[in-house]
Amino acid sequence: MRVLALGDIVGKPGRIAVRQLVPHLRKELNADLVIANGENAAGGFGLTPQLA
Repeated sequence: MRVLALGDIVGKPGRIAVRQLVPHLRKELNADLVIANGENAAGGFGLTPQLA
């Protein structure tokens, strides 16, 4: 099993980068599973229901 693990996703720039890069990385690395630390996805203030 190949796992793609992402570090801290912070704020809108982090969310945009993940949205743009992860599909390509999954294909390129043949990842079966993606794990991301999204606890700061709401600009460093946690994870909101809209972002989950």
